[in-house]
Amino acid sequence: MNKPFATVLDTGTSLCNKTGTWRTMRPEYVRRLPPCNATCPAGENIQLWLSLVEERKFREAWETMVKDNPFPAVMGRVCYHSCEKTCNRTQFDGAVNINLIEKSIGDMAIANDWSFETPMETRRKKILIIGSGPSGLTAAYFLRKLGYEVTIQETHIKPGGMMRYGVPRYRLSNSIIDAEIKRITDLGVKIICNKKVQCLKDELPRFDAIYIATGAHRAAKATMEVKAGSSILDAIDLFRKLEDSPSNLPNLGRKVVVYGGGNSAIDAARTALRLGAENVQMLYRRTIHNMSAHESEVQSALAEGVIISCLRTINTVDGDKILVDRMDYDDESGILSTTGETEVIYADSVICAIGQSIDEGIFSGLDGIKISEKGVIEVDERMMTGVSGVFAGGDVIMGKRTVTHAIGHGKKAAGCIDAHLRGVKIQPNSKGTIANFKKLNTDYYKKSPRGPNPRDKLFGDHTKETSFEEAEVSYSEEEFVTEAARCFSCGNCFHCDNCYGYCPDNAIRKHPDGSLEIDYDYCKGCGVCVAECPCGSMQMLSDEK
Repeated sequence: MNKPFATVLDTGTSLCNKTGTWRTMRPEYVRRLPPCNATCPAGENIQLWLSLVEERKFREAWETMVKDNPFPAVMGRVCYHSCEKTCNRTQFDGAVNINLIEKSIGDMAIANDWSFETPMETRRKKILIIGSGPSGLTAAYFLRKLGYEVTIQETHIKPGGMMRYGVPRYRLSNSIIDAEIKRITDLGVKIICNKKVQCLKDELPRFDAIYIATGAHRAAKATMEVKAGSSILDAIDLFRKLEDSPSNLPNLGRKVVVYGGGNSAIDAARTALRLGAENVQMLYRRTIHNMSAHESEVQSALAEGVIISCLRTINTVDGDKILVDRMDYDDESGILSTTGETEVIYADSVICAIGQSIDEGIFSGLDGIKISEKGVIEVDERMMTGVSGVFAGGDVIMGKRTVTHAIGHGKKAAGCIDAHLRGVKIQPNSKGTIANFKKLNTDYYKKSPRGPNPRDKLFGDHTKETSFEEAEVSYSEEEFVTEAARCFSCGNCFHCDNCYGYCPDNAIRKHPDGSLEIDYDYCKGCGVCVAECPCGSMQMLSDEK
């Protein structure tokens, strides 16, 4: 929390008799890791900025956010908020709505034109970042803050990568992307768009380090027979045309089939509705519970009228006739097999969204860049490839393919590149003990159910949303401050003074600045302070004398 931390004291001063010799166990103040912080792929200090929001220190809260992630307004829209799944309040009365609070502060920063601080120093090293997606932009942001000269080279005509070309505008508007990228370019990061790096080998002599963050923009090919006259397109190509050529979009027809079960497939299905399709059906080979798409996105698609047909794969597409194989899936073994049964579906077009792969063309003639069997670049613990000074991250390496994970990769890569250029060894962060629910004393918290999520107002049963305009979902200032106040402050002292009030021996010292200390001369180790600590920021240890 944003307050003085509790420590220990051995002064030997008190109004009561010394009891320290009675002790076999001793209490100790600790800092435990909140589960929300531990789960965040971008490594945000969520608990700290929630406490600042609660105190209405909004600018300070935003500054805390961007110490780890330069895209809070984007994250408030596209992050799948794994932090909320691990929030200890889930086991009490409902997780803190972290995602909507982050969005609210991110939007406040844009509305008030808050900017990043100018780098204090200049380091005469040049760094090339290939790709202006979330990973590349994040790496550029952190490297520029360290004073490096950073250039981003981007194939597309606009920066943003999958934030712009992989997320539909009804989820993330261009104005938000542009505003948060502008802060990075205002720092001095140079972005060259509409220029593809043809050969990485040719770039090596010009830069001191290179970060490959090209993403996975090539659509994976489906193993199905496609006959002449069939209308087949890839989801990624559709999203790209929506952004770059909105006046030249394909005619999907009245009935559309989307093949896949990930977030891109859901986005493609909802996009097809917005392009005028009257009937959109998704085909997925496993059960709905095995879909990699986030549950909230699945529910939104269903609410809009998308039909999801599971245990089905496409065998053949012949014009408007689609031959589908029915599948059998064993949840325990994970074995997927055909049943021998088929069915026929009719559709005007098929959108494939079964995954993406990386473009290996730029690595031609360069020894040391290894592509794994899974089609991603192999890197070591420093995120470095087999070529010294060449790093890679985001969707081009092994890991989950989300904007949040890409941001986490970009931040880590910046640290690794900085360490490499300075010739030092990067020190791994110590995670620490996680403050789980059992470490809390929830008797001191009042039930305060999670506030209504504005997103829930957008979708009624069988409601079709046909606009590409981003839906307005936000909290009022009073609502998001109240929501932030629901945080348990898991594992970190928030100065409730329970330890001070309950200690029977007056062994807790309280200072004018609010900090607390334990005077072990008078602590007899009864453990009352630890038992009455609401947030689990104290523990008992063996007192070996």
